[in-house]
Amino acid sequence: MIAPVQPLVKPDIVYPDSDGELMADNTKQFHLIIKIQGGLDALFKDDENVFVAGDLLWYPVEGDDKIRQAPDVMVVFGRPKGDRGSYRQWEEGNIAPQVVFEIFSPGNRMGKMFNKLKFYERYGVEEYYLYKPENNDLTGWLRSDNELNEIESMAGWVSPHLGVRFEISSGDLEIYRPDGEKFLSYVELERRRAREKEGKELAQQRAEKLAAKLRELGINPDEV
Repeated sequence: MIAPVQPLVKPDIVYPDSDGELMADNTKQFHLIIKIQGGLDALFKDDENVFVAGDLLWYPVEGDDKIRQAPDVMVVFGRPKGDRGSYRQWEEGNIAPQVVFEIFSPGNRMGKMFNKLKFYERYGVEEYYLYKPENNDLTGWLRSDNELNEIESMAGWVSPHLGVRFEISSGDLEIYRPDGEKFLSYVELERRRAREKEGKELAQQRAEKLAAKLRELGINPDEV
């Protein structure tokens, strides 16, 4: 008696949420990643269909857990906000991240960065920005004719998708929102908040002194 042939059962593919690599090799790289991710998250805070993430593994191909990248920052238009362990493109309406950022560190190699460029080109990224803090060098690529072509000049460049402007003339990468406000770190934001609070307190003290002086003169400040 011939035993029936059992159909092959494909094992479930596991898509790890971590690639085992560090998010950053040094404090400057880490701070830049946080500033860019936080600035973009804040810029699109009112748009529920813009997803911004930092150091999140992106799997573009279902069934292959080896094809993946973890951009330092990525932006996806057309996908809802929310927590994810990884970005599995086939579960996201097959929408690839349109914009990605990489911050170059001493641990990177040009061959590795070239492979990332070709990966982003192959899997649909439309804007790719690479910044090298050690020499203040910003390079950008924009998709055209199904290829990522290098942007000729990044000085004052405005991202077509993000609407932000890039400047490096100060010696560091500065990013400006469409309203002209600069992306700030948490420390810079806290210092600005403290200055604004101090200014309000001083204005309140001046108003109270003026009111007291008016009362001394027999004038009701509420009626002035």
